[in-house]
Amino acid sequence: MKKLLAAGLSVIWWLGGAIAASHALSASPVIKRRICPVEVEPLVVLMLRDLPSYANRVIVRSRTRYPAISSLSSIITAGRPEFVPLPLAPGIASTIPSPQDSSDLRQAFITTLERQGTAGGTIELQQFHWLFLAKTDQGWRLALMVTRTGSVSAGQLITPPRESSQGTIGQAVQTWLRDCNAGAVRSSN
Repeated sequence: MKKLLAAGLSVIWWLGGAIAASHALSASPVIKRRICPVEVEPLVVLMLRDLPSYANRVIVRSRTRYPAISSLSSIITAGRPEFVPLPLAPGIASTIPSPQDSSDLRQAFITTLERQGTAGGTIELQQFHWLFLAKTDQGWRLALMVTRTGSVSAGQLITPPRESSQGTIGQAVQTWLRDCNAGAVRSSN
């Protein structure tokens, strides 16, 4: 009888613990999924906050993979977003992967400041990026990016535009958009 009573008490104790644990789980706060902005302006503003750290991770990964060609560079800051679209010239429009319809593309202009190590010290380069962002069923993606580079020093020439989707900033933008679409980017609040 004592064994039966002890077994019954242990079952009751176990059930009580299981019920308390399930109640504690149901009473826990609801975790809100972070949502990537649906409009391009808040999306880019949020991206600019994180872009230097994403770009610097791209730089570190490239140093690891290609130590012979890597330079000592880092992205210091990203900012100055502009959203007034420019008309697409036939040469640029033909280089943009689907969607070809320019109404599906959103344009954004951003500037980054990069510090590069050279044999004679360091130089700072300002880069001007023209982003073409596409809104798809899976979220935002980078369709194309064109970049011009110039020195921070006054009177320095700016390079001609070049396609830069696979460059450091392009890869950083693509990785950030992937994380944003997955709900892994913290909101600005």
